[in-house]
Amino acid sequence: MLRIGLTGGISSGKSTICKWFKERGFLVIDADQVAHQLIRKGQICFKPIVSRFGKRILDSTGEIDRKSLGNLVFNDVVCLKQLNELVHPHVTKKILQQLKNLEEIEPQTQAIVDASLMVESGFYKQFSDLIVVSCRLEQQVERLMKRNHLSISQARHRIALQMPLKEKLLYATFVIDNSGTIEQTHWQVDEIINSICLTNQR
Repeated sequence: MLRIGLTGGISSGKSTICKWFKERGFLVIDADQVAHQLIRKGQICFKPIVSRFGKRILDSTGEIDRKSLGNLVFNDVVCLKQLNELVHPHVTKKILQQLKNLEEIEPQTQAIVDASLMVESGFYKQFSDLIVVSCRLEQQVERLMKRNHLSISQARHRIALQMPLKEKLLYATFVIDNSGTIEQTHWQVDEIINSICLTNQR
């Protein structure tokens, strides 16, 4: 089974690139989606998060309101670190179990795992290759403002909380520069897929 990690800065375009990999036959696992499941009521991360941050983060149905939680942790570095410590180990464990189960059923599967904390957590060591998606800072800011309805200062603050892209690039097997046109980015994805397929045929 081929296991490839994918990461990059917030709003660098990882989701769009993962969509293209999926269209080319890759299985894509999104760590954020796994985390969203694990923080639901009755799941393993729900009680620890509520115990740490209080019932103020719950919505009217008693579920964790991700927007409220995000507003809290993105304004407090300590809270963000604590949230990551509560959730990320369970996310990586869940994903590795999914990959193990898939490998037993379909050993020829080519899997891409998209995780924002791939490098910071050391999770990248579980993969044969690491793809890092990059773009210009002003593009990140603009995209994040539009996606999350943030001010420019809020967007810059959230980006600053992450490991700088230039540091993540040091761990990359492949880099996708998503600062150009859609066609240029798509071409890079195709080139990486061709390289991966060629390597695994040897």
